Amino acid sequence: MSQGNENGCDNREDSPAAGEEVWPEVERAECLARGAALKWASGVFCRPEHLERLAHYRKRESQRTTSINSRLKSVVQSYLEGVDWGLGQLREARAELREVSHAMKLVRLESSKNAESIKALDTLRETSIKHCQLLAAVTNLPHLHAVKSMVMETERLVESRRLLEAHARLMELEHWQDEVLLQLHGLRGSSRSMLSAEDDELVQNYFSGVGRLVEALAKELWAVVGSGLTLSLQNPTPFVSAVRIVEREEALDHYFLEERQCVSGVRHGRPMPPGRPRCWRERFFKVLEEAVAARFRSASYLHTRGPGLAGHLSALQHSIIGDLTTVRNLLEQCVPPHYHLTKAYLHACHRCLQVHLGQIIGWELQSGEIFAVLNWVLHIYNSPEMMSDPGIAAHLDLEEMGPLISQDSLEQLQNKYVQCVRKSLSEWMRKALEVELTDWQRDQEPDIDNEGCYHTSLPTIITQMLEENARVALMISESLRDQTIQMGLYEMETLLTRFRDAIIEFGKEHRKDPMANNTKFYLHYLLACISNCIILKTSTETLHQQVSSRQSVRFSRIPPGPLAGLDRAVRKACRLVMDQLLLDLQPHLQGLLSHSWLVQGDVVSNVCDVLEHHCVLYGRVRSPCRERLQEECQWLTVVEYVRALMQKKLICRSDEERQLLAQQMVQDAQQLREHFQSMEVDGTGSEVNPTALIPVLADLIKLKDPGMLILEVSGLISKYPDISEEHVSVLLDVRGDVPRDVRGTVLCLLEQSSPPLPPGYRPIFPDILVPPSNMPFCLPTAKCA
Repeated sequence: MSQGNENGCDNREDSPAAGEEVWPEVERAECLARGAALKWASGVFCRPEHLERLAHYRKRESQRTTSINSRLKSVVQSYLEGVDWGLGQLREARAELREVSHAMKLVRLESSKNAESIKALDTLRETSIKHCQLLAAVTNLPHLHAVKSMVMETERLVESRRLLEAHARLMELEHWQDEVLLQLHGLRGSSRSMLSAEDDELVQNYFSGVGRLVEALAKELWAVVGSGLTLSLQNPTPFVSAVRIVEREEALDHYFLEERQCVSGVRHGRPMPPGRPRCWRERFFKVLEEAVAARFRSASYLHTRGPGLAGHLSALQHSIIGDLTTVRNLLEQCVPPHYHLTKAYLHACHRCLQVHLGQIIGWELQSGEIFAVLNWVLHIYNSPEMMSDPGIAAHLDLEEMGPLISQDSLEQLQNKYVQCVRKSLSEWMRKALEVELTDWQRDQEPDIDNEGCYHTSLPTIITQMLEENARVALMISESLRDQTIQMGLYEMETLLTRFRDAIIEFGKEHRKDPMANNTKFYLHYLLACISNCIILKTSTETLHQQVSSRQSVRFSRIPPGPLAGLDRAVRKACRLVMDQLLLDLQPHLQGLLSHSWLVQGDVVSNVCDVLEHHCVLYGRVRSPCRERLQEECQWLTVVEYVRALMQKKLICRSDEERQLLAQQMVQDAQQLREHFQSMEVDGTGSEVNPTALIPVLADLIKLKDPGMLILEVSGLISKYPDISEEHVSVLLDVRGDVPRDVRGTVLCLLEQSSPPLPPGYRPIFPDILVPPSNMPFCLPTAKCA
């Protein structure tokens, strides 16, 4: 191909003729088309064998060109038809515009001809306006002349509360005023519009007495409405007149508002009279609510605080019920049915009560005052004696009006009540504990209840306080009862901590001077303290049952504080009781297992006398502490007996002494066992009977063949696995005849055998102290002699 064909432009065949205009866009489009065709042809006929299909491609492209040309012709034809129709419309518009322009020229000519004749009518217009003013003045002159006298007469009617007549005169005066203003308003389309504003002001000043009459009548009207409850019992006529006036004014407001409504899209030219709309029906209900509020404000506040608050709320209840009865039976008959006066009065009372109670709960109230408010709000207000009365409930929608006190305020008030009760309860508990401490110093034994047990006034006071507070709180709600009980239990925990500290101090004072007169009944009051704790535990469990009896209870168990405090106090008191027993036994225990005891053998009798005295007193304690003290008494006696044996006051020198020692120990054990059985003290509650230990030790001492000690000690270990090497070593020393090799074998057996303690076994030997050995000091590197 030539260079021209390669570029897509054939200058020889397709170049435009001389003188023809060539569009650049057309030329550019043609070049692009030729380039695209050349690119396509070079891709299709890239090989010689492809030229065989040249005729086929030529025919297909010819058909495509023909189709495109036909579509182009169709598009151009439709475009030309649209252009032709548009040109026709433009021709018609141009013709109509020429006609309108010609008509406007004619109109301007006619108007210029009539301008001079119109100017001659200005004088006639001014004369007409003056005529209208003079006509209005002549028409209204009698009324204007009578305005002042009418105003004075209406004032007298208002002062004498002849309200209907006064309102009739007032309506007539307002009608005159409206007519004058309407006539002036009709002239405002003229050129004297500047004077109309001055005329309005002149009319307003002239009829200023009408405005004062409206205010005076409204004042008297609302005074009658405000005192409607009182008037209804004496003479309801003024109240009926006031309602009729309100309805008249409401009808006039409605009429004037309708006059100002759009009619066919155009407002009436009549203006709204001054002071309209008055909305006196709406004001009627506001005055009614203000009257209710005034009755609440008039309630005496002199005795509202303190005990007088309950009386104040009771007076409110009777006042509201009395007023509602008056409204339902009397005032409701004096107003139209659509007023729903009873419902309106109920709503007004409810709103005023909300405000009034909001002021009351904002004070620093005490527990009794808070209880009065909560009881009145939650129970009295909604009771059948008040708002739940069938005749009242039909007019009352509590969900619409809301509660008297919001839920948050109610919870805050309940929490404040619990805090006030807590403060009072804490003070009472402190005073009760002071009385208790004073009772401990009395020179007489504690009181005895119907079960024969010692007690003081402390548990009765505490229990009565807690139960009374729970009972009072239950009168409000179960949730408040639960909060009060929980608070009381935590306060009891604090009391028990102080109570235990007082018991400890009581024990210290007694140890300083055991023979003082004010501690003569020391043990008796310790036992009374134990009984008191048992009573308080029963009361605590009873209170908790009241809480846990509810299904949806927040507290599933007794708080650990009170029970733990009771347990600590009981354990401390029992420890002091045992210390006192040990102190009383000490003079007799010093002579046990000595040479004098071996000769005389009457020490245990004295010990039994002391035990009998104590066990009798333990019978004054409530179960289960009674059994616990008796068991501890038996345990302590055996421990101290064996501890005296461990002191090695008596070392046997012969077999006769060993037999005599063992025999006396068996007799003492038998005497102690018989004594405890006579006192109904059963030590079988434990796996190990403490009194059975003494005969076992006696058997070890009286054993004649030292070679059998290994077997005997083995049996001792099986019965008492808590025995230590020190205890066995002391027993071997008491025998006085154990060879060194046998001692070593026995002690080696103890080292090798350490059986575990069986379940329920109470160790006894850890309580039995072994005195330190008197072995001389030896260096570690040297052998002892």
